[in-house]
Amino acid sequence: MLSKIKAIFIMAQFVFTVLVTIVLMYIFKNSTYKIRQTWAKMQKILIGFNILQKGEPYLDAKLILVNHQSLLDITSLEAIYPKNLCWVAKKEIRDIPLFGHILKAPKMIVIDRKDRRSMVKLLKESKQRISEGRVIAIFPEGTRGRGKKLLKFQKGAKFLAEKLDLKVQPVVVVNTRSIFDSQNFKAKSGTVVVNYLDLVDPKKDGNWYEKIREDMQATLDQYNKKFESGELA
Repeated sequence: MLSKIKAIFIMAQFVFTVLVTIVLMYIFKNSTYKIRQTWAKMQKILIGFNILQKGEPYLDAKLILVNHQSLLDITSLEAIYPKNLCWVAKKEIRDIPLFGHILKAPKMIVIDRKDRRSMVKLLKESKQRISEGRVIAIFPEGTRGRGKKLLKFQKGAKFLAEKLDLKVQPVVVVNTRSIFDSQNFKAKSGTVVVNYLDLVDPKKDGNWYEKIREDMQATLDQYNKKFESGELA
């Protein structure tokens, strides 16, 4: 019961604070990164979770690949990543009335997975955002998983990295779904692990994409075991 009540509170404050954040980003267009980062840090307090960082972000990385299980994946990265992230999102999110502006205001990249021209759009806009000093962030699974096993990686991230010759850093986020599960409407306090893995240069290994998935799954397994054993909470 308490878990449901907390989930209701989280959703209510999410709705309010996201709308305020959108308005602020339109007013202060040159400060969208700082506004988002402030919002994300505030969520740590309002939701009641802390972030345990493992490894370091490589500032040479132009593309990060992140596993996806909860709304808190984005929140956690926005709170601690040292550069202005440009998330790649599906058009269904952009088309949500009012809330779709959370992508429009900070100039995120929106793609239509049913449109074959979306890859051309992804390449063009990614190149532009990178020239502006931003780092592209993609969920290679394409949608949310359950937090235990990674879904099959889609081709978009591989295509983008190889076409634009981007250095890639995998990032494994653990335990966000157990803290806030919006699908089953459950919430609790706890720790989110954000683990930065080694930088990858796609030019040096033809199987780099498959190996990244293997490394990310191994890291996910390692930390899930620590949460299950009670070593982390």
